[in-house]
Amino acid sequence: MSTIKSVAIIGAGASGAAAAAAFASEEYFEKIRVFERRESAGGTWIYDSDPSPLIKPQPGKLPTEIDPPLTIPKNLPATLEPSPQERYHKTPIYDELTSNVPAIAMSLSDIPFPYGPFVPHNVPKQYIENYFSAFKADQFLVLNTTVEDVSRAPTGDDRWNLTLRQYDPVEHVDRWWKEEFDVVIFANGHYSVPFVPAVKGLEAFIEKFPARVIHSKSYRTPHQFANKKLLIIGNSASGHDVTAGVVKSAQLPVYQSRRSPSRWDGDKPDAGVEWKPIVKEYLQTGEILFDDGTILDDIDVVIYCTGYKVSFPFWNSKANGRPIFNYKENRLIGNYLHTFLTDFPTLGVIGIPRTLTFRSFNYQAIALARIFSGRNARPLPAKDEQRQWEEQRWQSVSSQHRRFHDIAWDSGETMGYLRELYEIAGLPRIEGQGQTPPILDAETRWAIKHVRKYPVPGDEDEDGQTDDTDAGWSIVERGHCKDSLHFL
Repeated sequence: MSTIKSVAIIGAGASGAAAAAAFASEEYFEKIRVFERRESAGGTWIYDSDPSPLIKPQPGKLPTEIDPPLTIPKNLPATLEPSPQERYHKTPIYDELTSNVPAIAMSLSDIPFPYGPFVPHNVPKQYIENYFSAFKADQFLVLNTTVEDVSRAPTGDDRWNLTLRQYDPVEHVDRWWKEEFDVVIFANGHYSVPFVPAVKGLEAFIEKFPARVIHSKSYRTPHQFANKKLLIIGNSASGHDVTAGVVKSAQLPVYQSRRSPSRWDGDKPDAGVEWKPIVKEYLQTGEILFDDGTILDDIDVVIYCTGYKVSFPFWNSKANGRPIFNYKENRLIGNYLHTFLTDFPTLGVIGIPRTLTFRSFNYQAIALARIFSGRNARPLPAKDEQRQWEEQRWQSVSSQHRRFHDIAWDSGETMGYLRELYEIAGLPRIEGQGQTPPILDAETRWAIKHVRKYPVPGDEDEDGQTDDTDAGWSIVERGHCKDSLHFL
């Protein structure tokens, strides 16, 4: 690997903030740029009070189909009319959303959250902006700028050409240009492109009844659905929150379709909620047929709380020789420790694993910064060993029916994973350059295990009773829940 002096970071959310601070702290790189398509740092925690225009659900379709790359002008630099193509830039934040990881475990290195354990959505957004400023990394921000293409530079030395598009809000034009970098860090998050599964008749149902089916990304407040007859699809974190929200204003009961009980579900639904099995078919009469043969009609709105798919529309598969993500297996192709890309040694990825969110970004970012400054305490293994790690993990998670990038807490897997990154990074230089990887001390580990936003039936508080206080969170003893971080 040749000498590395320039770094591009894609995204200014929490993972981008962690990356910017880590690379800046090395005091080694001559050029650091953080490209953010929104008007400020904050990533998925930016709140868009108006979610319009509503995104039309496209059942079964993946980001490669619904979030394709833009056509790049032949001659750059260029100034053109703004692109009308949907880029899924608005966030899924709704009015009542709070964090769901205890603040002590969620905060990035050196700077705690102002309070906790769980905070409203404006706090993480402000926290991310302040984090950039605390490390003087806000000077690297290039806002209103979308990375439209990442391609290997023709020089063949693992450098990268980035094609950039910046929206000018004064003149209402897009300005296009190119820049070249030694290293690129993908910190673009994975809560942008909504996923709606394919169901028999759903596509035709959406065409016949526009706006009757939406994704939870368009949900903001229960007042949107006052006196409406609702069907919620899904019972993960967003399904849980949306159902609990709309029951305050919607026509009762609110119907919730579940493939299986969630870890928060008791023996019966909460007041005002009626459980349904999965939808078997949407009929052109407006009726909805369920797996048990029952039918609902006159549903005003169906809200799909079925998550998101990570998207890399800027990745030029043709120029770079292959795709970067396998959607069938739901994993980065050719990755090591969910962070390094074996075939592309000057790329890094932050924020893909489902684990300790903000805190895990620190470990990834600091390890990457050390590797690219040449100050890492432990070298990466040879490429064959990296490929062996990936294959062994794939076989292991497949046999356990787990997703490749899900990292469990209670089994010790998270600690082992973060320890690997910690040991690759090592400590800062004695002169002070570099960040120190954060510790996970006894207090932090206790909070992860015991402080819950969503109490699980079977858990008990420290007095032997389930905690159902007005605080909206509980301190519990472990019950039958599969993993303390199952809600991520």
